Amino acid sequence: MGYEEHKRHTAERKAKCAVLTISDTRTEETDESGKIIIEELRGVGHTISHYKIVRNDHDDIRRTISELLEDEGTEAIFTTGGTGISRHDVTVEVVGKLLEKTLDGFGEIFRALSYKEIGSGAIMSRAMMGVTKGKVIVCMPGSRSAVGLAMKLLMPELGHILWEVNR
Repeated sequence: MGYEEHKRHTAERKAKCAVLTISDTRTEETDESGKIIIEELRGVGHTISHYKIVRNDHDDIRRTISELLEDEGTEAIFTTGGTGISRHDVTVEVVGKLLEKTLDGFGEIFRALSYKEIGSGAIMSRAMMGVTKGKVIVCMPGSRSAVGLAMKLLMPELGHILWEVNR
C-alpha cells in the first residue's frame, strides 16, 4: 500500500485528545492557544478527553503527561507553551525524556514555515513531536499564530500517525 492509499485509509480515524496549556499566567478565559487547538481538533471530528492549564514547572508537567500516558481515554496529547528558550521553558526537556521515538520532521517543517512568516526568530522555536506508549505527544509554542500553523501541519496526518503508531 502506497502513502496516498495509507493516508486515505486512515484519514477518517478520529482521536481522543488531551490539550495542555503550559503557563504560569494563562487562565481558561485567556487561553487563546488552547482554544484554537480544541476548535481545530473538534472541527475535524476528534474529541477532547482532557483540557488543563499546567504550571510551567518540571514536576507538574511530568506528572500530568505521565497520567495522560496511562489513561486509556487519551490517544494524543497536544501541549502549547513552555517551548521557548527562557529558563522557565521546560516542556521540551520534560517531554523529551518521556518519548520512545521523535518525529523530527514536525519541528523541522514547523521551523521552516515559521521562518517564512516571522524570519530568523524561528530559530528559537523548539516545537517537537514524538510517540510513546502508543500515543502521540505534540509540543507547540504558546502563540496563537504558531498554534495555527502547527495545527495546519498536524490535522491532515493525525489519523495516519496514530494508525502507524499502533500497528
